[in-house]
Amino acid sequence: MSRLQQCWYRWVDRELDRGTEFPDRDAMETGDWNRWVGETGERLAGKALWRNGFKVLYRNFRAKEGGEVDIVCREGDVLVFTEVKTRTSVEFGRPAEAVDRAKQALIIRGANAWLRELNHPEIIFRFDIVEVVLSGGKAPEIQIIREAFVTPQVGLGM
Repeated sequence: MSRLQQCWYRWVDRELDRGTEFPDRDAMETGDWNRWVGETGERLAGKALWRNGFKVLYRNFRAKEGGEVDIVCREGDVLVFTEVKTRTSVEFGRPAEAVDRAKQALIIRGANAWLRELNHPEIIFRFDIVEVVLSGGKAPEIQIIREAFVTPQVGLGM
């Protein structure tokens, strides 16, 4: 790795350790604020995954059939479909609590579409959630929840 790359990676990595500068929420439309929170959370989640040894393969995968995955990555030999949930407080619950059955189904559809694109390889995969809590002026709180949910077992006939 070149010296320039090393310096760049150190600079990128530091964003996880310093406080997040919030834009003026009152000067923004609600949709713009929500977009900023979501994009910031996804950027920080990607960095946290990288810091923890994951290799990010793709961001914001959208399947034609209606599925979606925020981050597709690998941890060793495991393919990981990751949902990122970002909040500016935990006053109304943890971010992962927003990943209900309907959201899980959307992510699973996206994962199935990704696997179809790869011609259904024999690979181990799982579903993770990355929670990001942004607090103005403080380092973001980021938690990687491995194996957050699984695909439903259908038609076991037992």
